Amino acid sequence: MAHAYTPGLKVTENQIVRKRRVLPLQGELVVEKGQHVKPDTIVARTFLPGKVTIVNVANKLGVDQSEVPSTMLKKEGDPVKEGEIIALSKSFFGLFKSEAESPMDGTLESVSGVTGQVVVRGEPEPVQVAAYLEGEVIEVLPGEGVIVETAGAFIQGIFGIGGETFGSIAMVTDSPRDILGPDRVKPEHQGKIIAGGNLVTFDALKKAIKLGVKGVVVGGFDDKDLREFLGYDLGVAITGHEDLGITLIVTEGFGQINMAPGTFNLLKTYEGYQASINGATQIRAGVIRPEVIIPNLSAKKAVKPTAHILGMKKDSPIRVIRAPYFGMLGKVISLPPELRRLESETRARVVEVELENGKRCVLPRANVELIEE
Repeated sequence: MAHAYTPGLKVTENQIVRKRRVLPLQGELVVEKGQHVKPDTIVARTFLPGKVTIVNVANKLGVDQSEVPSTMLKKEGDPVKEGEIIALSKSFFGLFKSEAESPMDGTLESVSGVTGQVVVRGEPEPVQVAAYLEGEVIEVLPGEGVIVETAGAFIQGIFGIGGETFGSIAMVTDSPRDILGPDRVKPEHQGKIIAGGNLVTFDALKKAIKLGVKGVVVGGFDDKDLREFLGYDLGVAITGHEDLGITLIVTEGFGQINMAPGTFNLLKTYEGYQASINGATQIRAGVIRPEVIIPNLSAKKAVKPTAHILGMKKDSPIRVIRAPYFGMLGKVISLPPELRRLESETRARVVEVELENGKRCVLPRANVELIEE
């Protein structure tokens, strides 16, 4: 019989994690294979071409387009400074002069006698790629980047905001049922990743940003607060590029949803450890989950990930991902092989589950996701 499997969130204490750290275009590697790296270790760097500005020299000088090359004081490839005169024309026996200046520091890239325009390209912009994880460089990709490997705890969230950051974990609630309000965010949490609770309030997030907290890992977040926090309706959930001063990772869903006990206890076990987190989320094709990675290089029992997934079976931990039990945790009781008629009059495969509150119910398999352990 085929395995029943709905992709779910992974929460595991021992995992081999590998990350490709590559440049947007060819560049220089600054680490070697086998080298130990920290999250902020620069592994590769390059320069992006500067921005281009077009100067209409013919218009500025009041000359015909074909005359522009003869008015240039700088030639193609010459460096220029902002405000520097790059073209000059004289009229009426040299008594009157017209000038064209460079709009920025950079290089004079091209001069056209057809359009009468000059292209100035700004200074190249340096780009550096950091390791993101503490671990070992296991492979170098010449001119592109490296692959960094680490061992440790790995937690996937259901939704996130903000990009990559790192800091030590500080638990700020006593249980996964507590609300993470502003009273739990303190000055000593500066530079740390605070975790715990079933909901983080908007005021707590604002205070965390003000105090310099790097990240928040929590069970739930109110969707109204999300709109206020972002300043716009998110629409299609593709996140990770927000510059809000903090990274937020929601492990369960929207609203007051208790953090899964396994997730809470795992974070508590690693309190004080350095963690790398990334809120990038994509729910369309090519799913990207927000993540918490807690390197524990002394872990000897970490196993390498396998492409073969056994799937859902009796006693598998699950999370309901649609109403009316959205966000609730439970376990599989049975997997009936036959199709069942649903309230919508459609027929589908179902799963019998026991929810965390003890209630048993039968749900479409598409309404639950497996919590991988």
